Amino acid sequence: MRGGRLRARGAGWLKRSVLLSLAVVLPIGAAVAGPTGTASAAFDPTGFDFWVDSEMGPIKSRIFRAADGNTNRVVYALDGMRAGDDLSGWEKDTNVARALMNANINVVMPVGGQSSFYADWNAPSSFFGLDAGSGGSSTGSAATGSAMTGSSVAPTQVAGKKNTYKWETFLTSHLRNALSARLGFNPNNNGVFGLSMGGSAALTLAAYHPDQFSFAGSFSGYLNISAPGMREAMRVAMVSAGAFNIDAMAPPWGQQWFHMDPFVFAPRLVGNGTRIWVSAASGIPGAGDVSNPMEIVQGVPLELLAMVNSRAFQVRMATLGGGNAHFDFPITGVHNWRNWETEVNRMIPDLSANIG
Repeated sequence: MRGGRLRARGAGWLKRSVLLSLAVVLPIGAAVAGPTGTASAAFDPTGFDFWVDSEMGPIKSRIFRAADGNTNRVVYALDGMRAGDDLSGWEKDTNVARALMNANINVVMPVGGQSSFYADWNAPSSFFGLDAGSGGSSTGSAATGSAMTGSSVAPTQVAGKKNTYKWETFLTSHLRNALSARLGFNPNNNGVFGLSMGGSAALTLAAYHPDQFSFAGSFSGYLNISAPGMREAMRVAMVSAGAFNIDAMAPPWGQQWFHMDPFVFAPRLVGNGTRIWVSAASGIPGAGDVSNPMEIVQGVPLELLAMVNSRAFQVRMATLGGGNAHFDFPITGVHNWRNWETEVNRMIPDLSANIG
């Protein structure tokens, strides 16, 4: 009898876990890999290409110089999940570079890293030992493509598949040193921010490289990736965004995985005194979000999930006594560029006061 009750209880727990995972996986798999929003695909001629060699091959960044010509104040802008190999989504779909330049901040926009979470991966991505090809679409408003060029192989088939993603090393070593040596940029006390995938990555970089990053911003980021269902959700999203295998990134629930989870490494951010800006909207569409029905279908559940993750991180920081974080939860907004551009403009004064 007791065994029967335990089996029934266990079955109930399993059923609830599966339902929770599906509730998370289905919306995120549909669209996390490609946040919605009005896309202008605008090339900004005030920026210039900056190529740096790495273990992944040559990687392009786009550089926008501060209006006053200083080289002391620098911020890195990290993209989202889906890839385009030409420009960062921040350049394509927003005017944040201009706003930051006018605030006398130099902007570094790495191009590439589709589905990478800007991490150092464990191995090249493959399924059953086979390269899955480029997979997914190479378009999308939160696109971050591979920066590989000069090859007959499609870029998304090279970066992270024919080689191993080493984005954390690139951003904190190769790119950092090249910016200092070739442009005179200050390699210390920089800022970093990102959307969605790039949001959690920004906090990771700041946590483990506090000399380089004194400020980190997350917009609609997934800041509690070890929560029930999150790994499964990320798995589906990464298959959609370029056919990448999450198991090549990090084994489940090991040191490498926890290295990427802001909820886990939050004590580092408190100890470092890193200034943090975290934002996620409510998922309720605002006046400018209703022109495209797909913005509602895709953007609402994604922003709700990001908001739940960000709220959990807020509680975590509070329990640690983390007074170094600012949290902004707008009452309207979905998972799109309009939301993120608005948040960057809100963040700029705080960023400006905490870098350089």
